[in-house]
Amino acid sequence: MNAPAPHPDPVHVALDNGLRALAGLGGDLVAHANQIGATLWAPPRLVVVGRLKAGKSTLVNALIGAPVAETAALEATRVVTIYSDGAPSRAEVVALDGARHPVALDSGTPTSPAGLPLPDEQIAYLHRWLPSAAIRDLTFIDTPGLATLTTGNETATRRVLIDGFEQTRTASVDADAAVFLFDSAPRADELAFLRQLPLSPLNTLGVLSRADGFGEGALGRRDPLEHATDHARTLARQLADTVSTVVPISGLMAQTSHTGALVEADARALASLASWGPLDLVDHLESDAPGVIDAATRDRLLDLLGEYGVINGRTVAARGAAALNEWLVARSGITLLQQVLRTSLGEFASLNRARRVLDRIDALAYSHPARDHIRAIAYGVRSDPSMLRVALLADLQRLLAADPFAAIADDLRTLLTGRTGAQCVGLPLDATLDQVRERARIRLADTQAHALSTATAAEDAAVVDVVRAYSALAATGRLAP
Repeated sequence: MNAPAPHPDPVHVALDNGLRALAGLGGDLVAHANQIGATLWAPPRLVVVGRLKAGKSTLVNALIGAPVAETAALEATRVVTIYSDGAPSRAEVVALDGARHPVALDSGTPTSPAGLPLPDEQIAYLHRWLPSAAIRDLTFIDTPGLATLTTGNETATRRVLIDGFEQTRTASVDADAAVFLFDSAPRADELAFLRQLPLSPLNTLGVLSRADGFGEGALGRRDPLEHATDHARTLARQLADTVSTVVPISGLMAQTSHTGALVEADARALASLASWGPLDLVDHLESDAPGVIDAATRDRLLDLLGEYGVINGRTVAARGAAALNEWLVARSGITLLQQVLRTSLGEFASLNRARRVLDRIDALAYSHPARDHIRAIAYGVRSDPSMLRVALLADLQRLLAADPFAAIADDLRTLLTGRTGAQCVGLPLDATLDQVRERARIRLADTQAHALSTATAAEDAAVVDVVRAYSALAATGRLAP
């Protein structure tokens, strides 16, 4: 197989060894192993979803560090767009039948329907490659809005992420994690959409977008960013069955700070407004009358910074564009979001991607003449101790779809989110090894007793893996070697 050197992550190593064994069977299985290996070694896929004008494309631009996703039009993103690291910069349209059509990049950002070679309704997604370290470890997927002005745009999102997940594999983007943008609170139809994605709350991050305008806004009695931070904590508790946490963010400030849009002339213009009071400043910004700065400059500052950035960044701007940019980074919330993407969400996205690889090997075992050998390979991979967390995440996803109130779901969450043996059994970090093993033995006995009263096949499968997990903890105090 033509694959990179084994990744130090033991999950990757176990899967890579399984694929090498698959290729070792010869014949067409070499090609199958390489195709599945492409999924294993590709970055996990992170889909950005939300309603019309929720700020999805603005956030994608901020995360990628380049203005590649359209944001100006009323409903700019008309087709699902995948952004991957790659050189040279290029784009292809993938049709519903899987055929690929090159897209010219002469116009800069080929997300406008006018620049696409097929009508919207015939397009599964647009694939855009550009050299960017920001998308080396995570591939971003920008989507049309949910409940949009154009029914077809929501249909495009559903077709690729949900309806096409099994039926039309060539037109499916196989998301491994989701970032869900909403304003003050998600609506019922948005939550219903998220629950149809083949993901779990651990793979789904909530983003309270437009935090710089939250509550009463930039001129309110309370700082909107602080207000949004408090509200995000409340929402994280309320939505614990849907998202892992909620991060407040000003997408506009993040986009400006991370795409190189701010220049020294902008900082000088903003600094010239430092002596204005907030109310007078807003009136001035909204007026067509001549003032300290011309109308075009006023519009540019608002487009870059928004009201909050203009009002609160004026004194910082006196120190220059670099200082203003640092302030935008600090206040926008993008640093916390990037940290979550690199750590917890990225981790569970990788586990989900590993589950997809196993599913493809299983599917091959059902259809290929060498099914017995393939099943033996799949069994060997699944039996590797490092793969236990992959199995637990798959159990959680299936269980939440079948019976979200099943008691064993709490065990799955605790086992998956625990960083130490103590945390995996619900004990404090300073618990001794003997305490961890004793608690694991108690949990093991409880789970084995629960096996007599399961209600669904998903719960049956979960019990088997939870028993494996507690058995390992009872023996060694650790979930995996």
